[in-house]
Amino acid sequence: MRPARFQECRDNLSVIDVMHGGDLLPPKEFGAMTNILRFVQVFALGAWVGSIFYFSAAVAPGAFRVLSNQDQAGALVQFTLGRLHTLGVVAGLLYLFASIGLAQSFKGLVRPAAIGVVLMILLTVTSQNFVMRRMLSLRTEMGSVVATPASDPLRAEFDRLHGISVKLEGAVLLIGFAALFLTVREKLAMSG
Repeated sequence: MRPARFQECRDNLSVIDVMHGGDLLPPKEFGAMTNILRFVQVFALGAWVGSIFYFSAAVAPGAFRVLSNQDQAGALVQFTLGRLHTLGVVAGLLYLFASIGLAQSFKGLVRPAAIGVVLMILLTVTSQNFVMRRMLSLRTEMGSVVATPASDPLRAEFDRLHGISVKLEGAVLLIGFAALFLTVREKLAMSG
């Protein structure tokens, strides 16, 4: 015979499960797989956000301070940003797959943190495939960005796209901080 307190807790879990549309995992499934999926979420998103922060704080400014040729510094920044974008998209997809696994359905994609990650992926793909691609084309046409006068239409478009690129990266970083906070908060709510 089970104690009355156990039955009361079980009844309360059933009520909570019904209140949340039946998408809560049964207590027996809060095991190793849940921990692994939570780890994947936090690691993937943390690696992406941390990489953007490091790129913005160290790589980009360092390239322009250390390298003597500003055009080479720009090429290095473009190369590393392209790799960062690839890392970000892969990390974002891992996060979303883990979200689906945790929810045991596609309902995992409609949580605020997952929606933020989807938005991060969309902004990153836009930056890589449209903004940076055009900037590379302009860089090739100019030969040297530094030697091209600011009044030149190619340089003016390059500078405008650079501003858009910076804003896109900033938006991805801020959304990433919010999504990471929501992810960690959700984990704490589930364990507490």
